Amino acid sequence: MTESFGARLAAATAQRGRLCVGLDPHERIVRDWGLAHDAAGIETMARRAVEALGEQVAVFKPQSAFFEVFGPAGLAALQRVLGDIAQAGALSILDVKRGDIGSTMDAYARATLADGAPLAADSITVSPYLGFESLRPAVDLAHGTGRGLFVLCRTSNPEGGDVQLADAGGRSVAQRVLDAARAENDRTGLDDIGLVIGATRESAGIDLAGFTGWVLAPGIGAQGGTVESLAGIFGDAVDRVLPSASRGVLRAGPDPAALRDAASALVLR
Repeated sequence: MTESFGARLAAATAQRGRLCVGLDPHERIVRDWGLAHDAAGIETMARRAVEALGEQVAVFKPQSAFFEVFGPAGLAALQRVLGDIAQAGALSILDVKRGDIGSTMDAYARATLADGAPLAADSITVSPYLGFESLRPAVDLAHGTGRGLFVLCRTSNPEGGDVQLADAGGRSVAQRVLDAARAENDRTGLDDIGLVIGATRESAGIDLAGFTGWVLAPGIGAQGGTVESLAGIFGDAVDRVLPSASRGVLRAGPDPAALRDAASALVLR
């Protein structure tokens, strides 16, 4: 894998439009699909969703915790789901929100970004709140393997503002995270480092000018965000925004045609 993640994501969204479908197998939705809430049930749900949407959706985002709760069987299921996503020609964002220091961060990175790792994804979510440079093992490995990172910046949960909008030397914490990601992309010219900024009005208040990476925008649907509101939130940066919806799509299942219709209604082109 040599082509940069930023370039691969640009190509995928140019072909299929901009939408990330979250694979968050909530118990209620799994049961509404007529499945048992166990490792087999969540695997069936996720793989059926990928089968139905894999040729039209650019990106899938499995939420690791929903699989981890079922132990080794859940992790094996997640591995197969990631394989299905790759087989469908889509890209994966493994939602793990890793954040640590030194050798521990290096181990987290190798578990999800190294070639040949069982849970290797095209990109992962990471937390910068031990300092942006604490992410360096993941940043460097992602660059080396053609993978990417999405760094938590201004998240869609209301309580996030307590930390993310706190003043840090005349800039908000979120702005400092954004500026660090921008500097890394400027250094490499690869745009492999993206940001997570919620698709909600209260997530505004940071300056995206000059940021050339991708913005993952969760919060579409169940959290109140809409694709129609994205231009007002992100302004000129909206062309680099990847809206993410999970329950808003999965609740339409298990019928494949209904899943495709739900996803089609949210795609940005």
